[in-house]
Amino acid sequence: MKRCQCSSTGSRKWRGWELQAAEQLFSNRSGVTRRDVILKPAEKQMDFLLLFAIYVLFILSCIALVCKCSSNRQTPFERFLSFASEKISAWIPLRLQRIFYKAQHSVFHQRNRLFLYLQLFLEAAVFAEFSYEVFGFCREMDSGLPSLCVPYVLLAGKSYYFYQCCCKDPGTITKENHSAQVQVYQYDRRLFHPAVTCPTCLLVKPARSKHCRVCNRCVQRFDHHCVWVNNCIGAQNSRYFLAYLLLVCAVAADIAVLTSDMLFHVVLRSGLLHAHYIDQDGQQQPAGPLFIVQHLFLTFPRIIFMLGFLVFVFMLLAGYTLFHLYLALINQTSNEWYKGRARGCQHCQAGPGPPCPPQAGITRSFYNRGILRNLQEIFRPLTHSKKKKK
Repeated sequence: MKRCQCSSTGSRKWRGWELQAAEQLFSNRSGVTRRDVILKPAEKQMDFLLLFAIYVLFILSCIALVCKCSSNRQTPFERFLSFASEKISAWIPLRLQRIFYKAQHSVFHQRNRLFLYLQLFLEAAVFAEFSYEVFGFCREMDSGLPSLCVPYVLLAGKSYYFYQCCCKDPGTITKENHSAQVQVYQYDRRLFHPAVTCPTCLLVKPARSKHCRVCNRCVQRFDHHCVWVNNCIGAQNSRYFLAYLLLVCAVAADIAVLTSDMLFHVVLRSGLLHAHYIDQDGQQQPAGPLFIVQHLFLTFPRIIFMLGFLVFVFMLLAGYTLFHLYLALINQTSNEWYKGRARGCQHCQAGPGPPCPPQAGITRSFYNRGILRNLQEIFRPLTHSKKKKK
């Protein structure tokens, strides 16, 4: 039976616990198979991997279901949550219900820094694991220092845009700038109608604006309120938000690629591709992909978990980033996209009269001025003075 061996070229020295794990996984010098060490822990780790994969697929399915059914007034997922909460609330004391609803309102309906701190904690955990283990392994395998420093450069850029998203004013509409903001965009008379007053700010709502209930203010070219930056996304900080999303995806992808490359070289140098093991029936079997995954998870549990987390974050944020890039190219906000899909013409829903003729394309293309000018509007938001010059 073949033993796992590591290359000793140059000054490369593998950690003793890795060699010990490889010894326990394959064989000892006497040729006696350590079944208790090899098979049982591996099976437990594979059970965890299977459960983790099912969990990721379940989350992605829920997100896809919510996105697909977002055109309805209430999605099946929301109806299920409402039904479940009604049934469960009958068994929960009224005092605990009040505490739960108060905490829920504070987290999701008021400005707070919970998700901001959660994001910083996850980011610190990922970079701590990358710096402590992956960086050292890559240096032992003679990986280039510039490529290993790229995640830190991306982190610096991401931190700058993250700060701008958190602190930059999104375009608050006040009494002082209201008269100028009203003249920036025309009313499309489908989603945005003239002479509509905000009941909270008591100001006529400019086209493409919306009152944020979380921040309690009207925002110019309102997109959405992001709990991860604890701020609204509007005309004045949309460019920072897009750059922030792109850099988060780049950081996750780069660390995932470096980690995968490190694990791939570990497999090559340890001889796992040509190794054999003794199964429970006493038969010699080649170490296939399933056994290699078991070995990697036993040897590098934190690295494998970090890699799975990064892949999941990248898949989730990549789709969200592409969606916002698409909206930027057609000069539309997520608030307008949702209104156009979920509500249609607000004038038709307001009264019992006959509906307006179908004009599905008007909502999407009314503010579209071409790709280049749409992108220019993201990086240089329109003002009343700029519009007059044109």
